[in-house]
Amino acid sequence: MTTAHLTTHARTRAQQRGIPLLIQSWLLNYGDRAHDHRGAVLRYFSKRSVRRIEQAEGSLPVRQHAEHLRSYLVQAVADGAVITIGKRYRGRRLRR
Repeated sequence: MTTAHLTTHARTRAQQRGIPLLIQSWLLNYGDRAHDHRGAVLRYFSKRSVRRIEQAEGSLPVRQHAEHLRSYLVQAVADGAVITIGKRYRGRRLRR
């Protein structure tokens, strides 16, 4: 399992938004990546990444945490620290 340093801001946001550590590690290990051209990487779940999780972890954990599969995180390229964590809401797409 890949772990990354969470900034204080990211830790606070994860707690406020109710995003469990398991989802954070899934984002780091299986999440798709998109560069935002500001020195950060956006990690999010796509259909392909959810399939990778199901193959590695099984479909039951994915179904149990389905409400969190709209989560994303922003990670610094320079040191790999997680800057912030959030959730996409219905009808809102991620800017890539």
